[in-house]
This record gives sequence, C-alpha cells and structure tokens, in this order.
Amino acid sequence: MTNADIPDDLPQVPPPGRFHRLRIRRGAPPRDAVLRMEHFHVTSAEKRRRELMDRSRGRLVLAAGAFALMFAVVAVRVAWVTVVHPVEAKIAHKVTPPVAKGPLKPITDAVLPGQRAMIVDRTGQPLALSQPTRSVFANPAAVGNPAEAVQKLKSVLPRLDVQRTIKRLSDQSKRFVYLERQITPDEEARINNLGIPSVDFRQTQQRHYPLGRVAAHVIGGVDIDENGVAGAEMAFDKQIRENGQPLRLSLDVRVQNVVREELLAAKVMFSALGAAGLVMDVNTGEVLAMVSLPDYDANAFRIAGTEERFNRAITGTYEPGSTFKIQTLSMGLDSGAVHIWDSFDAANPIHIGRFTITDYQGKHRFLALPEVLAYSSNLGAARIAHIMGGQRQRAWLRNMGMFQRVPIELREASRPIVRSDATWGEAVNYTVGFGHGISITPLHVVAGTAAVTNGGILMRPTILVTDPAAPPEGTRVMNQSTSDMMRRLMRLVVTSGFGRKAEVPGYYPGGKTGTAEKNSGHGYKKHANVSAFMCVFPMQAPRYAVYMMLDEPHGTAATGGYSTAGQVAAPAAGKVITRIGPILGLMPDIQNMPAIEQALAIPLQPARGLTLGPIRVAEPKAEPAPRPRVLPARLPPGPPQPDLMHRTQVAPGDRPVVAMSSASSVAPH
Repeated sequence: MTNADIPDDLPQVPPPGRFHRLRIRRGAPPRDAVLRMEHFHVTSAEKRRRELMDRSRGRLVLAAGAFALMFAVVAVRVAWVTVVHPVEAKIAHKVTPPVAKGPLKPITDAVLPGQRAMIVDRTGQPLALSQPTRSVFANPAAVGNPAEAVQKLKSVLPRLDVQRTIKRLSDQSKRFVYLERQITPDEEARINNLGIPSVDFRQTQQRHYPLGRVAAHVIGGVDIDENGVAGAEMAFDKQIRENGQPLRLSLDVRVQNVVREELLAAKVMFSALGAAGLVMDVNTGEVLAMVSLPDYDANAFRIAGTEERFNRAITGTYEPGSTFKIQTLSMGLDSGAVHIWDSFDAANPIHIGRFTITDYQGKHRFLALPEVLAYSSNLGAARIAHIMGGQRQRAWLRNMGMFQRVPIELREASRPIVRSDATWGEAVNYTVGFGHGISITPLHVVAGTAAVTNGGILMRPTILVTDPAAPPEGTRVMNQSTSDMMRRLMRLVVTSGFGRKAEVPGYYPGGKTGTAEKNSGHGYKKHANVSAFMCVFPMQAPRYAVYMMLDEPHGTAATGGYSTAGQVAAPAAGKVITRIGPILGLMPDIQNMPAIEQALAIPLQPARGLTLGPIRVAEPKAEPAPRPRVLPARLPPGPPQPDLMHRTQVAPGDRPVVAMSSASSVAPH
C-alpha cells in the first residue's frame, strides 16, 4: 500500500514521543462516523517519578527475598534442634549440677584479669568479692594550670582534697597520679565534660563484703590499691590475685553468726569490755567460727578503730585461768604420776612469799582428782603441777604448742608470753598449774583442749576447708586412755561442777570454767576478770570445741553479782551448742541417754584401783567424724617420780612455804 491509497479523511499517525487514544462512540457508528484521537504529553518530571517507582519496586523485591531467606534459615535451624537432632539432654546435663552432698557452687566465680578472686565459706556463701568501678587520673606534665584544674574537679567531686590534689598535680616529674577512686558514672560524665587536658579514666575494682560484720576479723581487708593488709586477704593475697579460683574458708557463716549473736548478747548483758568466741572441729582443726568483739563492718575496714580491729581470739593474750587445769590433770594422768583415786590437800593454803594460793568457794578438805577438776581447785591443781615439777611441766606445755605461736594461716596470731627456763621456778610451777603466770591466746586453749578430747592428737588449727579424701595430719601428744579419762572428767564438770549452766540435754557437753584476774603489767587488777568457758561436745564422740570468753564482765542481779565463768560464759556456750548442733547435722540423742551417761560416768571420789575402759557408745547420727593421719608420737620423756605422790598427801595443818617474787593470790572460777 502506498500513501496514495490512504484516504484523506483518516487521522495522521502521531509523532514519536506522544501517546494517543481513539475515542469511539458507543453503539453502531453512523456511516459518516470519524475516528477521533486525543494526544497526551509526558513531562520529564513524570518520567523521573516513574523511574523512581520502578527502582523502589526492585529494592522491595530484594528486601523481601532477604527476609524470606532469613526466615527459611531460622525455620531449618529450629527443625534441626527440635526434631532432627534434639539438644535438650545436653543442655540439662550442662546446666543441672549432679545431685551430691557438699556445698553449693556460687552463682559465678569468674574473675577478670587482675581482679581479686572471691572468698567463700565452706558452704559456698560469698564473703568477699570484687566489683568493677571507675577511677579518674591525670598526667601532671600535661594538665596545664593545676589550681584551675582542681577547682573544676571540685565542682564535680566535693570530697576532693584541694590542697593535696594541687600538690600532686604540681609534681612535673610524675606522669600518672590518681585524682579520685571509685567515682560514679554520673561523675565520670561530668568530669569528661570539663575538658581538662590529660584527665582520663580507667577501670578499677572495689572489694565488697556482703555480710558486713560477720567474720570481719577473719576475712580482713585490703588497702586502696586492693592489696591484702589483714586477715585472709593478707594471708592469701598472692593466691587471691593470681589463682582466680574462689578461696574456700573453713568458716560456716551460719555457725559464725550464731556465735556472734550469743557472744554479743552476753557482752551487753554483763557490760563486758570485749569478748571472743571460737568453734573448731577437734578432728581436723578446721575453725568454723572465730568472733571478736567489738568488731567492725568489713566494708569500712580502712576507717575502723584499733580496738575494733583487734582480734581477741588470736591476737589477744590472756592468762587462761582454770581452763588450764585440763592440761595439768592430763599431764599428771598421762605420766602415771597421779591416778584418779589420789587425793590432794585443798584444806591448807599454799603460802609463797607474801602471796597465798587458796580456793574460791573451796571445800576445805582433801579432794580426789575428779573433784579437783569439778570444783576447780587451785590448790589441787597446784599440787599436781608440783608433783610433775617444772622441767616436765615445761616439756608438756611445749609439746602441746603452748610456747609457740599457733600455726594458723592468719598473721595476726600472737606468740604466748611465757617465762624462760631460768626463771621457771617453784612459784611459777605452782601458779601455771592453775592457769596463772602464763599468757596465751584463746586459740591456744581450744587447740590444746581439742587434743585432750579427740584421742590425744594435736591438730594444726586452720581457716581453710580440708579435703575429706585427704585428712590432715596430727601428732600424738598423749595416750588414748588419758583422753578417755579426761572426757569423763570434763563431763563431770558440767553434770556436777561449776559448768552446770552449759548443760544441753542430748548433746552431752564436757568442759571447764576459767576465771582469771587480769594482769595490768604492774600486778593483778581486783574485780577485773577474764571469764571463759571451754567445752567440747558430744563427749561420747567428740566433734566440736566451743570457747566463749568475756573480758571484764560485771555481775548482775540474776547472777547474784558474780561475774565468774560459770555464771556468765557457761550459759552462752550452752546456747551456742543448742543452736549449732542441728546446723552441723548433730541432733540431740535423748533416746540413748542412759547408756551414754553410763559410759561417761565417773565417781567424784573413785575407789582405789578403779579402772575404766574405753568409751564405747553409738556415735551421733551424722556424717562420720574425719579421722586424722597421726604422725609419730612426741610424748614428753621422763619416768614418773613415785616418791613425789606423798608430798601432796600431807596432814592437815601442814603449810608448805616457798619463795615467790610475784604471783596471783586467787584464781576464781
């Protein structure tokens, strides 16, 4: 077809770039109908809009595809871990600890590099932990005007010592000085906004003690640089810094808290100057509680006073008083020089120079050996010590660790104050027999008494928990038969002597009262006593030693004005036993009471030749007591002197007189 064939009345084809639309009337067009075409023009702006719309649609398609892919991956992973390869058993195995006896593991014991490790008690209870803090420091050489910088810092840190800080920032020889430790996040932001040159921040640690005053003396404290300076923090400083594992102490915070509560109640009731309390496992040497009053909040260690930080349990040295008669009688019985049926003159005082040894509330007659302990006779104990003599007495006490510092890990433990061999004369021999003329720590008394009751094994006191699979080593210091006899005699003190107020039915405690006049260094102070009660329970199978001491207590109307140990310390010890027995898994045994009392019984006045066998009764229903490994014996040498026995069995009216430069006149009970 050519252009000539196209009718003239047809519309022309629109030029390129234009759209057209034919408008045709509805219905049958007339024969003369003419097709009409409308023309539309697309602007450049519309073209750009349409291009952007096309581009957006593409991006939406890509995003939808990415989301679809992610959902597909998640769906496949869920199907894998729930249907194809379940991990429920593995997760339970990792998260759920095995069911076994023993302490609970702390929530977390992970530490950061350079952070001090946690300290926990034997049950896993946190005693000390480090919390992250921030500190602000500066380079004095680049700080500019020190006075101006300090004034700006003072606006944010009101506690800042202006003069001291200016002096430190003025020392151009230093390149690093701390301006303030342990600042808050708000203080950090405000200091940063000050824009002081060279002032910056660093991550530090702050030691925190969740239980405050509980076990403060044992845990100790750290200095501003987180270095251990007291207690376990100092004793194990290197281990706490480098090991990363929690330091597990032998303390039981439940027992510790009970001892502190009862000791504080007694201290307040009797207006005492101070107090000390100890609980120790007699078979392992583990210290379960160590309390000294007054105490302090461990979180305020650096501002605590000297009196509050003084640990009376291991740093204070006191004359042990009549609690030392346990050692004197053990020494005599173990040597064979005295027997339980021997009697001793307690009717006639012993005169030494211008001093006189008498009995407090004495019986004024000859006393059998069980009566010497039950009635706490100074005269009887002094005469037993005189039978043994000073040389064997010193050998015995040295063997029991009374001449050395207690080998516990805490560095605060003091050395005892004892006379030299050259000055250990007859007067000292007499007075040391009933606990005067020698000053030792309460822990000395506890460790020595534990050896007397656990079968004759001297254990090293420790504040670290021991491994039941590897029992600690001990050294035999006396015969088993002597230990059995002393357990009966100590039980007699509670049932028939001055320790009646410590009795707890079902726990069968045995012990010894001790009230010693305080030595001021210039003689003994009247009406100023140290009243203590030393006991062990249960006596049929000894497990725990309990020591309660009040420093300068005052009698009340309830005690008849007396401040002796039997009135003020023994009741507190009984309350402690009642409360900690169930905590330690020992329940009172009432059902077997007749058999137990029969096994522990001993007459106050035994017949000559009386023999008593080993104490064999059913042990309390609890975990079996650990048995320590025993090193070779180191019993004091020397055979008994048979003729010395008759020197104490003197006729009434015989008054031995010896020279003495200084000694205690009376040791009340």
